Amino acid sequence: MHDSSSDPIVVIGNGMAGLRVLQELREAEGAARGNRVPVVAIGAEPMEAYNRVLLSSLLSGESEYKDIALVNRRWYDDQDIELQIGVRVLEIDRKRKRLRLSTGQRMPYSKLILATGSEPIRLKMPGSDLQGVKTFRDLTDVSDLKAQAKTGKRAVVIGGGLLGLEAAHGLALLGMDVTVVHLMDRLMERQLDPVASYFLLREFRRRNIDVLLNSETERVLGKVRVEGVEFRAGGRIEADVVIMAVGIRPNAALAKSAGLSIERGVLVDDMLRSSDPDIYAIGECAEHRGQVYGLVAPLYEQAKVCARDVLGLQSAPYVGSVVSTSLKVGGMNVFSAGDYLGQPGTEDITLADPSYPFYKKLVLHKGVDGTTRLVGAVLFGETGDAPWYLQLITEKAPVDAFRRDMIFARELALELARHAA
Repeated sequence: MHDSSSDPIVVIGNGMAGLRVLQELREAEGAARGNRVPVVAIGAEPMEAYNRVLLSSLLSGESEYKDIALVNRRWYDDQDIELQIGVRVLEIDRKRKRLRLSTGQRMPYSKLILATGSEPIRLKMPGSDLQGVKTFRDLTDVSDLKAQAKTGKRAVVIGGGLLGLEAAHGLALLGMDVTVVHLMDRLMERQLDPVASYFLLREFRRRNIDVLLNSETERVLGKVRVEGVEFRAGGRIEADVVIMAVGIRPNAALAKSAGLSIERGVLVDDMLRSSDPDIYAIGECAEHRGQVYGLVAPLYEQAKVCARDVLGLQSAPYVGSVVSTSLKVGGMNVFSAGDYLGQPGTEDITLADPSYPFYKKLVLHKGVDGTTRLVGAVLFGETGDAPWYLQLITEKAPVDAFRRDMIFARELALELARHAA
């Protein structure tokens, strides 16, 4: 019988989640003064880990690949991590604890960590398979869109969420005429309140990016290549390229084929273990307590818990994350966290200057113990205090001592609270 105790820990996925768990594995070993266990990282993309959040700046030409690369090959060598890039895992044999790779190799594992991320959703509509219909998710998409911008002049971005707006901004800087088509009545409706969404809409239009709200695309027009889009309510606009940025879904097909428990993502417990105790999942492919996180901060928190548990070290359980969103495109800074819309029993404090433009809203809640806490925040224009507000929300810290002044600035609020004490 095969002894798997000397087999490597294998991480499938070499994106931001995969890299972070590799870093946490080595850091936890060092803190515990343990010997380095064998670790293998497998990535489908043919390059080392990079910062996917910065793809829009790469598209627009504001950054180069070296600016978004997180590590180089030497880092993996220094950490004694075997890296296989441009390689796909075709099958997980849980019984034999072995992987079948696209290279033909069979790789054993002692513990397996799935960091397979997510895949962009492509709308099923007539014309969606035409040349020039793209998504915006990885370096290949960026290269394709840059090539499109050299020959085409008109771009339609379907989706007014975070990803769609970043794609629209990047394409506009490449000289394309860009129209954002959004199904809902405001931009980024899942992350912003109506006022912040209005500010964002106004700023995009000021940058000559057209935005059509309450608009549903019915079909992509063209015979071989994209020629335009047609709307359900009637009307059409011309386009040389169409970007579908309508959301992402967990990339859980490999886990599903291995018989792991799946709902939206790979179901995990508070230690990030799947239904197989030797297989973990983190990041966008994982579903924890009914929540799938598509943001960076939660995957960092998950990676720390996961790495320690994989190594058999004590760890506090992962209990979920306070969701926060940051967007910075074209000098427009936006931030939201927590219950930014407010529920019955909460109180809003707002500060705004439409001409600047600047908008800040804090949502407060007074508990049964009489203590006031910050439960949500939305910032537009000036987001320097975002980390402080997020910390207050996450730690559920009392804010009564500086409640009156916290809308202005962190330093001012804390300084006045010190004088008052």
